[in-house]
Amino acid sequence: MIAAFLKGLALGIMLAISVGPIIFSIIKQSINNGYRGGFTFVAGVSASDITLVVVSQLFTELFRSILAYKKPIGIGGSLLLIIIGIFVLFYKKVHINEDGSQKIQMRKRDYVKTFLSGFFMNTLNPGSIAFWLVLATSVVDYTRSYRIVMFATCLTFVLSTDIAKVLLAGRLRQKLTPHNIHIINKISGIILIGFGIALILGTLEFGSKL
Repeated sequence: MIAAFLKGLALGIMLAISVGPIIFSIIKQSINNGYRGGFTFVAGVSASDITLVVVSQLFTELFRSILAYKKPIGIGGSLLLIIIGIFVLFYKKVHINEDGSQKIQMRKRDYVKTFLSGFFMNTLNPGSIAFWLVLATSVVDYTRSYRIVMFATCLTFVLSTDIAKVLLAGRLRQKLTPHNIHIINKISGIILIGFGIALILGTLEFGSKL
């Protein structure tokens, strides 16, 4: 089981250091909505990863058929990123308390929206689908216990690093002024729009080669 643990750890490190819209969204959520908002978003991303792992293991052929729709899935995920980016860039407001500090107040529906945002942002990323499918097919001949240890190690490590990102961003938020948080929101919106456009272009280029 040591080999399974090491492989899962290596995969977790690879996912944790990869740069994408998720990491910027984790930071944005943590800065805007504090630890609770960041943890809620991370929970959605983690739930998405677990869902993709389970589906890829139990329904490999179904997962392959889903990948056949990589182009519409990629376009859908790209549009989601662009819409979120536009909202953050032009409509997201920083609420201020009377003392000039940032006001953080999340209602139950805000937690649900944040969770679903993390879930669908990760699920609609064709890169995530392709990653878990390739990984699932590469270990299909391994024992069940090997796959459980490998996937559990990978997912646990990724979740741990995402939690660390929330904590670090939360500490950073305490040192930021509302004006600086406003600027970070604008930058985050631009980054999300950029990722969305890049993903659309990459998806269309991929589809043209099929």
